[in-house]
Amino acid sequence: MREKLRHYEDSIFIPASSEEVFAYIDDHKGFSSHMSQPSWMMGGGQMNVSVDEGHGQKVGSHIRLSGRVFGIKLFLDEVVTRHDPPYLKTWETVGTPKLLVVGHYSMGIEIKPQSSRSYLRVFIDYDLPTTNVRLGQLFSGVYAKWCVQQMIKGVRNHFDQMKG
Repeated sequence: MREKLRHYEDSIFIPASSEEVFAYIDDHKGFSSHMSQPSWMMGGGQMNVSVDEGHGQKVGSHIRLSGRVFGIKLFLDEVVTRHDPPYLKTWETVGTPKLLVVGHYSMGIEIKPQSSRSYLRVFIDYDLPTTNVRLGQLFSGVYAKWCVQQMIKGVRNHFDQMKG
C-alpha cells in the first residue's frame, strides 16, 4: 500500500454497545448516507451507493459510489480490507477513482467498548487527486473533515433517535 499524503480523524462516545455501533456502521448504505443526500458540499448532487453480494461486510467485498457532484460525473470502487466485528473495519479505493478533490484513499472505523457506551474513531488517509491537483490542494482537507464528521454525525443521530 502506498504512503498517504494526508490524514484526518475524529471520534465520539456513543451511548450503545460496540456490537450495536458496529452493526449500524457495517451497513454502508446507512453509514454513507451523507453521500446520497444533496448538500452544498456535494454541489447539490448526490452519489448512489451499491454493494456486492458480500454487502460490504467481509474482506474483499466491494462498495461502489457513482453520481454527479457540481454536475460532474464521479465514480469510485472501494474494497473492504479488514473486517473485525465489533471493533475494526477498514476499506480503500481500488482501480482509478473519478473524484474531484481527493485521490485514492483508505478509511476506517475503530470501536472500543467503554462501560455502557462505545468510543468510535473514524479516519481517512488520502492522496491528492492526479487531476485537479490545485482543487485538491485547496479543498481536500475541508472535504475529508466534512466526510468524517458526517459519518460520526449519522451514527450519533441514529443512536440519539433510538434513545428518544
